[in-house]
Amino acid sequence: MSDAPAPPLDFQQAVTSMRTVRPRPELALAPLQAPPRLAPWTWAFSVEADPAREHGDESDEPDTSGRLILLHDPAGQDAWEGTFRLVCFVQARLEPEQLGDEMLPVVGWSWLTEALENADAEHVALGGTVTQTSSVRFGDIAGPRRDDDVELRASWTPLGTDLSRHAEAFCNLIASAAGLPPVGVLPLAHRTV
Repeated sequence: MSDAPAPPLDFQQAVTSMRTVRPRPELALAPLQAPPRLAPWTWAFSVEADPAREHGDESDEPDTSGRLILLHDPAGQDAWEGTFRLVCFVQARLEPEQLGDEMLPVVGWSWLTEALENADAEHVALGGTVTQTSSVRFGDIAGPRRDDDVELRASWTPLGTDLSRHAEAFCNLIASAAGLPPVGVLPLAHRTV
């Protein structure tokens, strides 16, 4: 038997609500081990999207992926302005024509803010960064010779313990970063007459 205390009821409710999210078919959710030292109580999941990859193909890294971490400190933290904090990290591959686009950080940030707004995910204390990265491989390192990515790191304090809208917003953020069309909209290339 474990001597660890049971998680607080509001943390259990928050986790249960996040588990109810049902993402669109192009996204794959998986439980994730949350970093234990960030708060007394943590929980996390990851999302992957790769519109070009065949379903079930795990031979390569996804074009777009992210993780959402729920932190809970029953005593609260001043910087959080509450007892919960959501922390996300998203990484998406860039197309060559996107490299060096000065508007990309602004667009990347709008993926998050619009996802939260469209899901009616009420929050305070939103902050984060959007970074363009380029990596060039040399020698015997496996993978493409060059990777160009955009990375979004953000955190915010959700209001309430029903965090299903925040989980939904995060999935929508991943879909936007992956360049997926809105649900119900088919790209012109896939339409048949």
